[in-house]
Amino acid sequence: MSSPLTPIVLGHPWLVKHGPRVDWGRSTVLAWSNECYASCLMSACSSVSGSVLQEEPVNLSNVPAEYLDLKEVFSKSRAASLPPHRPYDCAIELRSGTSPPKGGLYSLSVPEREAMEKYISESLAAGFIHPSSSPAGAGFFFVGKKDGSLRPCIDYRGLNNITVKNTYPLPLMSSAFERLQGASIFTKLDLRNAYHLVRIKKGDEWKTAFNTPRGHFEYLVMPFGLSNSPAVFQALINDVLRDTVDQFIYVYLDDILIFSSSLQQHVQHVRRVLQRLLENGLFVKAEKCEFHAQSVPFLGHIVSSEGMHMDPEKVKAVVDWPSPDSRKALQRFLGFANFYRRFIRNFGQLATPLTALTSLSTTFRWSGAAEAAFSDLKGRFASAPILVAPDPSRQFVVEVDASEVGVGAVLSQRSVSDDKMHPCAFFSHRLSPAERNYDIGNRELLAVKLALEEWRHWLEGSGVPFTVWTDHKNLEYIRSAKRLNSRQARWALFFGRFDFSLSYRPGSKNVKPDALSRVFDRSERPATPECILPERLIVS
Repeated sequence: MSSPLTPIVLGHPWLVKHGPRVDWGRSTVLAWSNECYASCLMSACSSVSGSVLQEEPVNLSNVPAEYLDLKEVFSKSRAASLPPHRPYDCAIELRSGTSPPKGGLYSLSVPEREAMEKYISESLAAGFIHPSSSPAGAGFFFVGKKDGSLRPCIDYRGLNNITVKNTYPLPLMSSAFERLQGASIFTKLDLRNAYHLVRIKKGDEWKTAFNTPRGHFEYLVMPFGLSNSPAVFQALINDVLRDTVDQFIYVYLDDILIFSSSLQQHVQHVRRVLQRLLENGLFVKAEKCEFHAQSVPFLGHIVSSEGMHMDPEKVKAVVDWPSPDSRKALQRFLGFANFYRRFIRNFGQLATPLTALTSLSTTFRWSGAAEAAFSDLKGRFASAPILVAPDPSRQFVVEVDASEVGVGAVLSQRSVSDDKMHPCAFFSHRLSPAERNYDIGNRELLAVKLALEEWRHWLEGSGVPFTVWTDHKNLEYIRSAKRLNSRQARWALFFGRFDFSLSYRPGSKNVKPDALSRVFDRSERPATPECILPERLIVS
């Protein structure tokens, strides 16, 4: 044809073979048959879309001129193409005598079905997936992103439960401290489509199969949600940058920190890393990078010429604790503080102006002395010897709790020096109006989800399984439930990225996160007992 606009007549055999599904109102093709996807569109779309995607502009405004000759490393289209097989392909080894479960279909709304058609078409064209006849099949659904768009997710909980875990270690942030000495200029790189840059090991693709209303497919690249993904990717990136890791970079999964003592030296270091990434088919997300900075936030720390320091955001929940405006609010703060009194010299003397106000025989009046003591104690919580630097080689404990107004959490570890539990970070979150409508079980689940999200860079891929303490016994069901609502399915998929156990801890012992969850409660009303199961469902 001389032009793609030339009118043609498509016969019945062609329509049967290619099976187009047409939205006549919008004059668009929504989908094609599996045979067409496999034999026609796979090759045609990849060549056509490749030429089109190469023209997609990439914003390089924050990239220094010294690296613009390496602009291919920032390419979006190359990051969206099928990578080659490497020695570090993602193998999925199953426990003896097990096989991946076959899941059902998740119901999708009209917008989700349209997003699914688009995702399947683009992934087939890129070669990331292909039609499958596998006996396995995980559920496919969507989660909403902050910008209102939809992100596809696959429920690999069943597969992860029977997968032999890859024990390749993730690096310790503490190991970078000595190498940072003398560094004064820093660049932080963020890789694009990181996990999709890794192939599934040949022969294991069938285990990644997933079900959609459009058909049955399996991945050729490493999808999100597999339990071994962090360890596999860390092994790959360590190998690619192996001769630079102990010199001037620190790599944690898809985050790369480059540090140097002078600008001239730094430019050479950054160029060397970018060239190595490009040579190995790894690409960088320019819009998420920071170049030639004097300090950068990195994995919960602020890295600068003065060394590594805890990111102030990690203790914000305590530092921003508002001054108590009632006796009850003060008792809540002192209950939290009491857990750490053994780490504060002369705690009783420092807290005297505060404890005096808890007596029912005195009028509650917040004084300058009380404010000074309150501020002093808050400052001590956010510094050594109370707050310790997280060590991923040791077990973490995450304590969570939820109230009617907020959720709170404390990340802790047992110290080597005194064999006592020390906090590593604090977290609190004010519930939105919608979140306040959750029942108590879902609010508690939300607390777990937000805490793991906040401390993902320490907990995900940790070599030692961690423990989550909660005061609700019924949370464990989400790890094995057959059917979940869309919100719970979203959270369960996220939980699948971590190796942890849930442990019941009575509310009387869960004081620290409980106090953080009630920071936003300025009322004096007593807490209303909340029902987890209606009485009509209780047998005895």
